[in-house]
Amino acid sequence: MIKNISVIEGDGIGPEVIKQTIKVLNSIAIKYGHNFHYKNSLAGSKAIEKFGNPMPEETIDNCLKADAVLFGCIGEPKYDHNTRGMRPEDGLLKLRKKMNLYCNIRPIVVFPNLDKSPVKKELLNKVDFIIYRELTGGIYFGEKGRYNNGKIAYDYCIYSKSEIERIGEMAFKAALLRKKKVTLVDKANVLETSRLWREVIKKISFDYPDIYIDFLYVDNASMQIIMNPQKFDIILTDNMFGDILSDESSVLTSSLGLLPSASIGDYKSMFEPVHGSYPQAKGKNIANPLGCILSGSMMLGYFGMHKEKNIIEKAVKNSIEKKICTQDIIDLKLSSTTDEVGNYIEKFIKNQ
Repeated sequence: MIKNISVIEGDGIGPEVIKQTIKVLNSIAIKYGHNFHYKNSLAGSKAIEKFGNPMPEETIDNCLKADAVLFGCIGEPKYDHNTRGMRPEDGLLKLRKKMNLYCNIRPIVVFPNLDKSPVKKELLNKVDFIIYRELTGGIYFGEKGRYNNGKIAYDYCIYSKSEIERIGEMAFKAALLRKKKVTLVDKANVLETSRLWREVIKKISFDYPDIYIDFLYVDNASMQIIMNPQKFDIILTDNMFGDILSDESSVLTSSLGLLPSASIGDYKSMFEPVHGSYPQAKGKNIANPLGCILSGSMMLGYFGMHKEKNIIEKAVKNSIEKKICTQDIIDLKLSSTTDEVGNYIEKFIKNQ
């Protein structure tokens, strides 16, 4: 099978984790007779420096023409105080909107061999849930600004029925293949947008009588994720709540560096680790590549390459069992480098 993949390394540790992911994907291509063609594009701080734009039109065009996008991470502290539209993160939001990537899927899986989580081990047994986060609406994309000489700021949170319906349908369909449970997380006791979410999701649930539907306010959900994470299967929520809760959920897994994600649209999709650019680790060969590698495996599943997806997941699990891990999830004296983790997974796949 031939697939064209648009690659955006991004900022910070992005190039390092992307390098390992492509190494793994190439080993899959050789083993299963696929041809993956990669086209690199600039985004984030490097694009600002070269083009004065965090997401150049050429990059967007490359992404729209590809079969999928593999994204590293984005963010650079020196641009934190740039004007709106000129921060690296603004470029990522623009790409999501242009590609209409409305459904962000973030699996939260606890590997039993890891013990870096501050949560009690007995609470983590068999934790396996997925966060379905709406990605192109809500407060992140609403009108924002200031008035009264900059002394008053506003951010509008807006959702339409159709925006909620399309991700709601995806979450319910996913639940049919799992434990048949959907938990909607909102703040319907305060927010009108959350009340609309409840109305729409309740109506959708009538079409899925085998699915148990639960409703939690976001403050309660944030506690339950730590105190009782085993209760969750599919968490469905809006853009901002999903962003916050998925980062919180990384505490269960021992490291944000383990979390992959898929951003799904009607025609195109993008795959990226959940972690940020981690500029403090840039160039030190200590970044955890597993979140990015697992994002690559999600991309293969999107392509219909399920055997290939499974072998990468098996390789990642084996690397953790054998303690071939970076220092964020293992004692520093026993830790491996970014390159060593990638090399181990590459070798494991070749030997299967």
